Amino acid sequence: MRLIQFIDDDGACSVGRVTADGVRRVGGFRSCHALAEAALSRGMGLEAFAETRDTPGAVLPYALLQQESRLLPPVTHPDPAHCLVSGTGLTHLGSAAARDAMHHKLAGGEETLSDSMRMFKWGLDGGKPAEGAGVQPEWFYKGTGHIVAAPGAPLTMPDFALDGGEEPELVGLYLIDADGQPRRLGFAIGNEFSDHVTERQNYLYLAHSKLRACAIGPELRTGPLPASLSGTSRIRRDGQVVWEKPFQTGEANMSHSIANLEYHHFKYAEHRRPGDLHLHFFGTATLSFADNIRVQPGDRFEIELPEFGAPLINPLALAERGFAFGGVKPL
Repeated sequence: MRLIQFIDDDGACSVGRVTADGVRRVGGFRSCHALAEAALSRGMGLEAFAETRDTPGAVLPYALLQQESRLLPPVTHPDPAHCLVSGTGLTHLGSAAARDAMHHKLAGGEETLSDSMRMFKWGLDGGKPAEGAGVQPEWFYKGTGHIVAAPGAPLTMPDFALDGGEEPELVGLYLIDADGQPRRLGFAIGNEFSDHVTERQNYLYLAHSKLRACAIGPELRTGPLPASLSGTSRIRRDGQVVWEKPFQTGEANMSHSIANLEYHHFKYAEHRRPGDLHLHFFGTATLSFADNIRVQPGDRFEIELPEFGAPLINPLALAERGFAFGGVKPL
């Protein structure tokens, strides 16, 4: 099932189910968060519950919702401070050429590897154990729900940023139930959006490079994922494609299993607070920065994964001057 949140004709948020003939409202629910809470209260799964809640009436044209910029992130928390956005890196195998180059580097022995390559090797060796938990991945914090841009909305690069590059990724969407149990609502496309120039200066700047906006959606896909997913990431400038590349994701193309990445995120008690929402990025397989593309304000990021329906499209924007040096004042 593919669920969306959108701005309805009354100007409020509504939940819709994407079908072959358009978008059907789901039970008058005003958010996927409310829909999930209702499913939990009835002891039902999200998909099974949503299937019983179709609202009779007109089917909305999906294309029109996109054209009128009425799509929202597929799930939001009523209090964005209770939505944690995070991610894991060094999780994907990349293209055949990249894998071949990687294996040549790994053949030299672990003592010759950079810290990043060493962590990647650990994932290859222990990220998919036959049973139980495997090696823990790289982990990073991005922000709260306030940083999540809607499909079609600008991804804003801070005035101090050195870069604002795309990262096409799968995102896991989770709600923590009243007993502290993480409940996976489903998956979505994400643009994790990072400052790769800052990160390249020193890998210890990774945390700084990730404290940025991101985009997720437009669709929440329920149920298990196919083992392998093939998509396309591109950048348009003044209507022309300036960079385009296919990418592969899904467990068959990853060095970690989804279950292993989930375990190492939710093993921390702080990540299991009842009522919290978690949006967790699972890592990228390709990015334009690696091909020496330098993005500019006005560029448009387009990320497509056919199994997730509509593409995720966001323009790049530069923020006005933000926090000034000396801006902290004594009380």
